[in-house]
Amino acid sequence: MADPLTDLSSRGVSIWLDDLSRQRLTTGSLAGLAARDHVVGVTTNPTIFAKAIAGSEAYAQQMRDMWARGAAVGEALRGMTAFDVRWACDVLRPAYDASGGVDGRVSIEVDPRLAYDTEATIAEARFLWWLVDRPNLFIKIPAARQGLPAIAACLAEGISINVTLIFSLIRYDEVMDAFLGGLERARRAGRDLSSIASVASFFVSRVDTEVDARLDKIGTAAAAALRGRAAIANARLAYHHYERMLASPRWATLAAAGARPQRPLWASTSVKDPAYPDTRYVTDLVAPGVVHTMPEATLRAVADHGRIPEDSVRGYYAEARQVLSDLEALGVDYGEVTDKLENNGLAAFDASWRELGDQLRTALRRRPDGEESGE
Repeated sequence: MADPLTDLSSRGVSIWLDDLSRQRLTTGSLAGLAARDHVVGVTTNPTIFAKAIAGSEAYAQQMRDMWARGAAVGEALRGMTAFDVRWACDVLRPAYDASGGVDGRVSIEVDPRLAYDTEATIAEARFLWWLVDRPNLFIKIPAARQGLPAIAACLAEGISINVTLIFSLIRYDEVMDAFLGGLERARRAGRDLSSIASVASFFVSRVDTEVDARLDKIGTAAAAALRGRAAIANARLAYHHYERMLASPRWATLAAAGARPQRPLWASTSVKDPAYPDTRYVTDLVAPGVVHTMPEATLRAVADHGRIPEDSVRGYYAEARQVLSDLEALGVDYGEVTDKLENNGLAAFDASWRELGDQLRTALRRRPDGEESGE
């Protein structure tokens, strides 16, 4: 029988899970996905952790310990999320070792409230790198303009980075420039470049959500014909930009010194519009050397009925450019769309982090038996 996940892996695609919780770890769910479903990495974000921790008994004992120690909210947040990420790193350590450090990676995000503060982002990344203390960790830094120098600085120090919330091709070029700059600094400092890893998380489905809403307002037949085409076109062109980077003399010098490429990672791969096939953001973006991170529902859909092509990215560049050109002709401003998505993405993660902090603050004010602490 056909095994779509095996096919996807054989095309040079790394399958990662976009989810993590204490329950996944205690029940062996993550280990099972790694053993049976080709999962070789995990991504997290503040929204994922907010859902995992809120109302879950799996964190009750650790919460009681935090209360007993008089831990502040920020310490409690970092303690619980780092605990889960460290455990997940250990679960995926065999994949890390088997791939020579390419896969087996688990991501933890810097506090999203620091996204526009370069120095604070660098300090937070250093702290998380020390706190989790696993070689297969990725520190996630948002691709806001202020985050770019933080990305370069952390890579220069040997901290492996997952650059997140990339929507535009212009920002992606800036991310790759920061990556190259960071490795060049690491090389001058005498660091082992082969030990430094990075991925660039290019968000997919949210682009269609925003563009389709604008097309629906236009309401013409030409607009309707472009529904659901922007996100895949955008991601395909991102891969083209990645290929150009790999062909550059700047990269050739770093590669000769042992550097590993910053792989494109397709994020936001769950389908938001039920009119679209539930596997489209996976099957339409198959190319060698990429990462697909997906929630388990999307993973199961791909495993059940995904049809994996040999390559659904290269060879489609002209068509992708035409899609973006047609959108501009209809009045859909690409820069406006991607700027809005970046700002909204940061705001959403910020809101999730603050909501989780409020929930923990309430919990830490209560005694383990439910009585108020009196503070």
